[in-house]
Amino acid sequence: MNASLRLSVSSLRAHKRRFAGTFLAVFLGVAFLAGTLVMGDTLRAGFDTMFGNATGGTDAVVRSAGAITTPGESEGVREPVATDLVRTVEQVPGVAAAVPDIQGAGQLVGADGEPIGGQGPPTLAGNWIDDPELNPYQLAEGRAPERSGEVVVNRGTAERGGLKIGDTTVLRTPDPVEVTIVGLATFGGEDGMAQVTFTGMTRADAEKYLTARPGEASSIQVRAGPGVSQRELVDRLTPVLPKGVEAITGQESTEENTDMISSQFLAVFTTFLLVFSGVALLVATFSIHNTFAIVVAQRTRENALLRALGASRRQVTASTLTEASAVAVTASAAGIAGGIGIAAGLQSLFPAIGFPFPEGDLVISALSMVLPLAVGVVVCLGSALLPAVRAGRTAPLAALRETAVDQSGASRVRAVTGAGLAALAVAVTLTGVLVSPSIWLAGTGAVLALVAFVVLGPVASTTAVRVLGGPLDRLRGVTGSLARRNALRSPRRTAATASALMIGVAVVSLFTVFGASLKATMDQTVSRSFAGDVAVSTPSFGAGGSGLSPRLAGALESLPEVDTAVGLGRGVAEVNGEGRALTVTDPLALERTFDLGTVRGSLRDLGTDGIAIIGTEAEKQGLTTGDKARLTFTDGEKGTFTVRAVYGRSELAGDYVITRAAWAPHRTQDSDTLVAVSFKDGVSTDEGKAAVQKVAARYGHPEVQTREEYAQSSAGGIDMMLTLVYALLALAVLIALLGIANTLTLAIHERTRELGLLRAVGQTRSQLRAMVRWESILVAAFGTVGGLALGAFLGWVLVKASDGTSDSTFAFAVPPLQLAVVALVGLTAGALAGLRPARRAARLDVLRAIATE
Repeated sequence: MNASLRLSVSSLRAHKRRFAGTFLAVFLGVAFLAGTLVMGDTLRAGFDTMFGNATGGTDAVVRSAGAITTPGESEGVREPVATDLVRTVEQVPGVAAAVPDIQGAGQLVGADGEPIGGQGPPTLAGNWIDDPELNPYQLAEGRAPERSGEVVVNRGTAERGGLKIGDTTVLRTPDPVEVTIVGLATFGGEDGMAQVTFTGMTRADAEKYLTARPGEASSIQVRAGPGVSQRELVDRLTPVLPKGVEAITGQESTEENTDMISSQFLAVFTTFLLVFSGVALLVATFSIHNTFAIVVAQRTRENALLRALGASRRQVTASTLTEASAVAVTASAAGIAGGIGIAAGLQSLFPAIGFPFPEGDLVISALSMVLPLAVGVVVCLGSALLPAVRAGRTAPLAALRETAVDQSGASRVRAVTGAGLAALAVAVTLTGVLVSPSIWLAGTGAVLALVAFVVLGPVASTTAVRVLGGPLDRLRGVTGSLARRNALRSPRRTAATASALMIGVAVVSLFTVFGASLKATMDQTVSRSFAGDVAVSTPSFGAGGSGLSPRLAGALESLPEVDTAVGLGRGVAEVNGEGRALTVTDPLALERTFDLGTVRGSLRDLGTDGIAIIGTEAEKQGLTTGDKARLTFTDGEKGTFTVRAVYGRSELAGDYVITRAAWAPHRTQDSDTLVAVSFKDGVSTDEGKAAVQKVAARYGHPEVQTREEYAQSSAGGIDMMLTLVYALLALAVLIALLGIANTLTLAIHERTRELGLLRAVGQTRSQLRAMVRWESILVAAFGTVGGLALGAFLGWVLVKASDGTSDSTFAFAVPPLQLAVVALVGLTAGALAGLRPARRAARLDVLRAIATE
């Protein structure tokens, strides 16, 4: 063992407490990262197994060859296939069985009258397939549906809705259908496929409620006879299929389904968690760097003495890095174990909160182990590198100095560099959000702003602490004055300690401001575009929900209290070769109920061959009023439509509008996403709303809301997102607190003699504790204020960049109450971080402290 290694081992044994905070910071960051990776691998493997079990008996799938995919959608809409094709498929040699698979949207209503699901994952309905090998759902209890109105539901859905066999409830298709549950099913051995709901009906009911016309199915499931492989079966099927219809193997269908889950849910979910792992590790970097910087400053005389005795710079540097390596490896290894524990805990927790985690053992891949270990070691060593180099540069004569307290200040070079970076950040950001809208430019400016804040931290800390700590002199007297002076003693240390908390608060503030801006945008959109009095909608987002009955708008318009009721349906078609979402509605009622901005042409004359387009899309397509657009629908039919109106504002109305008459020949399962209602003059909101609710109850009890209520509920998902963000960012704030506590503990160690003298001249234990706590609060206040300013700026950047690169108009909003809560949490965090160091300082023995060298 060489001298550097022996010194490092001896130092770690003698000063284990010094690195406790660093160990915990690395441990938490690595555990979060490892847990995310293990959880992602386990979920992916679980879904692979579940889909494999569910579709193991399907050897081929016959379906439409083409799909129309709209922007923002990963899965396209396919044309249905004729159920008559089943007879053709059954005659192919090697086919043992073939059944039509009819699928559509269907949302069950629970025992409490509330719809089940609809918050993201699909709510599906379809025909119950009697062949157990071709049916991905297996009957677990009860029997299959035999008569109209009987259904089988997946067991997870029944449990969430408080339903059981024999119960009668409503299935929204979107027209409400009264159904009786006669059986419960599982999917691949599980109670359901994540939060997806499924209702199995008789084939006749499925054709009646889920298709536009009888004789259509989503696909045909095929099972091969003995000795016929999946590929051989597909090769035999392909020649007999009509044009536009294809056959794929069951394995390919399973892979498509698992890829869809991976791209739509798992990839987003794990990426979201990995981003917060990165934030946590970034915060940990500052805490680790600060710990080693203080330790090196405290060991100045020790390192200088080593240099005087003949140790080289390289040996002193290597000794510090060896300590960092030991902490990094042990903390990262413990973090990996902690990450596996986190994943195991989530595997047990998810089912308890209603999200089925596929059963099976945890999947622990080499990447999930090696990557967090490498990241933990690199972060720790990288954070300790500059302090280690600084330790190696210690001059031998420094051993003659009496004190080794870090008195570092802010250099002029730092001030000039930071000011230059800040100016560059502002210039790049303004260019990216105002001059030439670009997410990349705005993002680069935001990163530069973060770097500028960190570089300018020591420069700003002196002024900030003086201002923030000014009231302490009057409120706490000498104790407050001493706390402020201690925080001012080393601007670089104060800034480095506060930077960890600053980043955590900045990210919290960023999401808070962005969330408030999204809410303000939604409120602005509804207030500006929606001229109706109430909105009828179903509370769902993502692929969930079944929508509203297209007959509801007509029923509402017949009420004596109602002037206009317009339903907004959704269709899909290719417009000049590009997949686009269509708004299917009554254009005249739309114009009366929504503000469409300046309209060129007329919405009155759309008919069955006319289309209205938002101005921005018309420019992209090179279209204007009178021009022709070629539309290809999901049923394969093509038509030439004339652009008869170009409107200036889409927002709630969508980018392309056609009439219901034009859409009717091509529709599949028809539904509306929103019905806007305007009352006649003299009808109060309460009176009109009550009349609308009475009629809406006959159509599955959709929500009836005023404009204000509709705007608030539309933004409801934002609050859910913010809650998750705050929960995840709590880890980063915790790591920042550990950094503050560790810094104060080390500072108390280096100020032992000073604290002893204060006690000797009359300072009480309570005064000493208060002094340390107020110092912690001042450091936290500096980090919190800086984080709030940086977060608000980054929030503005994100809102403006989104506004510049989107067709929608974003509103910027700063929520004072929420930011005040964030500030209070930051200050409270500082107070909590100072508790342990304060107690330790108060326990110092006065005589021993004075005698300390």
